[in-house]
Amino acid sequence: MQARTLMVQGTTSDAGKSALVTGLCRYYKRQGDLVVPFKPQNMALNSAVTPDGGEIGRAQVVQAKACGLEPHTDMNPVLLKPNSDKTAQVIMQGKVIKNLGAKAYHAYKTQAVPVVLDSFRRLQEQYQRIIVEGAGSPAEINLRQGDVANMGFAEAVDCPVILVADIDRGGVFAHLVGTLELLSQSEQQRVLGFVINRFRGDIDILQPGIDWLEKRTGKPVFGVLPYLHDLYLESEDSVAVEQTKAGSFNIVVPRLPRMSNHTDFDALRLNDAVNLQFCRQPDIASPADLIILPGSKSVRDDLVWLREYGWEPALLKHLRYGGKVIGLCGGYQMLGKEIHDPLGIEGKPGSSLGLSLLGMHTTLLREKQLKQVTGTLLMADATVQGYEIHSGQSEGEALLSPLIKMDNGEFEGAISNDQQVLGTYVHGVFDNPGVCAALLNWAGAKKIRAVDFNAQCEQGIDLMADTVEQYIDMSLLEQYCLDFSLGKKKTP
Repeated sequence: MQARTLMVQGTTSDAGKSALVTGLCRYYKRQGDLVVPFKPQNMALNSAVTPDGGEIGRAQVVQAKACGLEPHTDMNPVLLKPNSDKTAQVIMQGKVIKNLGAKAYHAYKTQAVPVVLDSFRRLQEQYQRIIVEGAGSPAEINLRQGDVANMGFAEAVDCPVILVADIDRGGVFAHLVGTLELLSQSEQQRVLGFVINRFRGDIDILQPGIDWLEKRTGKPVFGVLPYLHDLYLESEDSVAVEQTKAGSFNIVVPRLPRMSNHTDFDALRLNDAVNLQFCRQPDIASPADLIILPGSKSVRDDLVWLREYGWEPALLKHLRYGGKVIGLCGGYQMLGKEIHDPLGIEGKPGSSLGLSLLGMHTTLLREKQLKQVTGTLLMADATVQGYEIHSGQSEGEALLSPLIKMDNGEFEGAISNDQQVLGTYVHGVFDNPGVCAALLNWAGAKKIRAVDFNAQCEQGIDLMADTVEQYIDMSLLEQYCLDFSLGKKKTP
């Protein structure tokens, strides 16, 4: 089987590549095609664990769901997880390779190319269509050498490309024309045309600009997608802005510099009865009913930040007044007495004092724990489904009061003796309505109905696919893809 391949690249980060790929995946699945998503290289702190025990970006998990598939490490063979502004953990085909600085990785990219192509070739043999997502912009001049994320990949596998731009940012025609102009001649030729994303207003007013763009470039605008106010798709990088819902149950999350897997909070953010705020400083947050410490890619550094911004005394005051605290993954580790990193897994080797809200200590190990998990929430007999991604191993008396009993018989998480603090390594713990309702009830929210998170995800995927079908000329796009494969060149 030789899969038909189409690559979606963006003029900027967050132009809508992930959403468009998700919509295309579900659209082609509806047509009866065996379709699969692929992202050669991804840089994100939001990741997930695949059934084959690897780690990939969350966007590819959503896209796999759009295809009706279980996620696999071949869908995102290279994942970079920043440890700091200058270093990142390099993950290839789901497994950690090493930590590298920006310059070192730039030289290391030559080793990434065969890994990317190896995964791509395997998918080619199994599927009819591959929808590829680029990363950032293909016109970053300083990153062109050895590129594996955008045009470097497209050239290597000889696939066509469509460019998507976000008109809501402004300057959409400059973005499209400028990006095209900065590409080489061969790269320009493989760009079939454009998609304009997040349009609000009267399309007739935009039409003269579209006409000019098509005449200027000789390439068509395949569609103009509207701004979808009700669209929910998991975000790979950007954190949702703070909410203000008067009279709601207030949850405050410290906005850690290296916060990871902020999608853990999406099920809470989508609940109309919950006011969820991501805050840098505790004094600008609304009075909290519940404070949740999120995951972190650099736990000890983020713990320093937490103290510098005044969160430690704010947490203690919150607890004195009867508030509740939850720690997720890295946030769970912070709740303990000590965090040891003897091997320098997340930075300089050393140890840090924790917040001492749970009687345990954590040691970071070289081998990362990557697994999907199922179990039972002990406080409510509700089914837990999620995944673990962490290097730390926690031990101590706090673990004698666990939160979850896993299906394999092991126990996980911890609850303090005074029942005010709990922690868990399980990501996605709020996604199950029964578990979410039980945890909110424990925190003091007695009458909140939990959101069916999985249903919300499916609705978002279907809405994106409906939008693709309605607003993109798929027949024209298919014809251009066919002509590209036959070596022809079309003009609008």
